[in-house]
Amino acid sequence: MLCMVSSLDGATVVDGRSGGLSHPVDSEMLSALRARADMIVVGAGTVRAEGYGPPRRAGQRIAVVSRTGNVDTSTSLFTSGAGVLVLPEDAPGVDVETIRAGTGGAVDLHELVKQLDVDVVQIEGGASLNAAFAQADLLDELNITISPLLTGDASPRLLAGAPPLRHQLELAHLAEHESFLFSRWLRR
Repeated sequence: MLCMVSSLDGATVVDGRSGGLSHPVDSEMLSALRARADMIVVGAGTVRAEGYGPPRRAGQRIAVVSRTGNVDTSTSLFTSGAGVLVLPEDAPGVDVETIRAGTGGAVDLHELVKQLDVDVVQIEGGASLNAAFAQADLLDELNITISPLLTGDASPRLLAGAPPLRHQLELAHLAEHESFLFSRWLRR
């Protein structure tokens, strides 16, 4: 399950963070969806940019995907024990719990999902991680908030770097609040 906010023209950040696109109701939706998830998966760059800390729900974990392991493990996300670092098997050793999947500087997402061994995985970006999950055909649900903002800048789009894809999805829910659209899409 992918959960993201996007501008009308597809940007996932404004000035390097998603907060410029969001709305308090969007934050509530993200929290509600997070409550359903057994594991949150997020890219290391997003963790840095958004300042991820421990999840609110006790026992919930956040898997931080990195090709290199260049992640500040002294943050509360990791010192709380909620963070686990996802690395290729040949990445350097780190001082926190890891999941090793893939080699050659690339994380094998199919292997990662097998190792997670949970029912609901929520992907929270960034855009290149979203693209990798889409390319691996591992997205069966997308929860996208569309912000009523045009950015026109060069910020990453929802699936930045993805090759051409043709995954058909079906609209399951659509709600509007103050011109923000909250959409839920399911794989056919």
